Amino acid sequence: MQCRFCKTELNNVFIDLVNSPASNSFLTGEQLNEPEAFYPLKVFTCHNCFLVQVDEYKKSDAIFDSNYVYFSSYSTSWLQHASNYADRMTERFGYNENSQVIELASNDGYLLQYFLQKGIKVMGIEPTANTAEVAMAKGIKTIIEFFGSELADRLRNSWDVKADLLLGNNVLAHVPDIVDFVMGMKIILAEEGVITMEFPHLMQLVDNNQFDTIYHEHFSYLSFYTVKQIFEAQGLEMFDVEELPTHGGSLRIYAKHQEDKSKEVTANVATLLEKEISKGINSLVYYDHFQQKALKVKLDLTEFLINQKRAGKKVAAYGAAAKGNTLLNYCGIKNDLIDFVVDANPHKQNKFLPASHIPVMNEAHLKEARPDVVIILPWNLKDEITAQLAYIKDWGGRFVIPIPSLQIL
Repeated sequence: MQCRFCKTELNNVFIDLVNSPASNSFLTGEQLNEPEAFYPLKVFTCHNCFLVQVDEYKKSDAIFDSNYVYFSSYSTSWLQHASNYADRMTERFGYNENSQVIELASNDGYLLQYFLQKGIKVMGIEPTANTAEVAMAKGIKTIIEFFGSELADRLRNSWDVKADLLLGNNVLAHVPDIVDFVMGMKIILAEEGVITMEFPHLMQLVDNNQFDTIYHEHFSYLSFYTVKQIFEAQGLEMFDVEELPTHGGSLRIYAKHQEDKSKEVTANVATLLEKEISKGINSLVYYDHFQQKALKVKLDLTEFLINQKRAGKKVAAYGAAAKGNTLLNYCGIKNDLIDFVVDANPHKQNKFLPASHIPVMNEAHLKEARPDVVIILPWNLKDEITAQLAYIKDWGGRFVIPIPSLQIL
């Protein structure tokens, strides 16, 4: 395997999570009797540019198909994050009815709806037809295609589309050809346009043992140090960066054309680079021992669940998230240790988690079953979830957070 950015041959394994199905390949009852496809989940660190990456074992067009089950609008905290972003960008850069905002991987319109409410022209680019249809029902013009240089060239030269604000939340890590993707952004960005991208920060993944955020949809695991190199190779310059609490610790990068002198580079750029380098982000030593940290979580969680079952306790989980499937499958946990998982997304309900075959239920089932323990799988939303499900304390129920280490609330 070669690095998807610098083409260096990869031989440094960051972590091997063995084999797993695609994290969002939920099963129907009929499919439980059929064979499941498992793919290697081995992650490498490039010793040249320090891009952490998994090979494209399952093709992106097979992952992001018309049955894609992730809809962004089912998290109230994420909707608030999107609304705040629209307010902030409009205030900072002065977008109005003459501006064009384009979102890459616009999903169900969870974010563009807030720009639309301000009278700003919006366009979404989204490869999953079922989520795009929801966005279009909100009045958001959406192109159902994968984004790259070819589509960008077509939009720019045939449709005369240019982005004053080009944004993407949690998409940069999801593209197998990251070079072509960034090249496309360079093509479609207006002369004084702004790019913002949000993605989970590799430094947080390493420091906080977030190995469950590794799955086949995430082809790359990104530091500011490496992303800056990737953008510069396509003629784009970072002029600001922010550290965000979302998804366990994310970055929001701001980029512009290198030729654009209308924006000053803030001190945040040098500060974050210095912070990453002081941690050792550009040294292979920093990436050592991650396998052992993940193994400790596996041993602690499986031991806890076995002890609960021995004591006759009923165990449920909340949040049929992709990260939860990585955790459960790495730990070898099946439906004999966790009875069911609750999720607010009706597209996941009445299906089964891949590999573990744990049934996905609605919240009414949780109230009826009254489990003794609820494992919170999307730990990044633990405050939202513990507040929403605070009533489990009425029957003596307890919350458990498995990452970065086992915590009983």
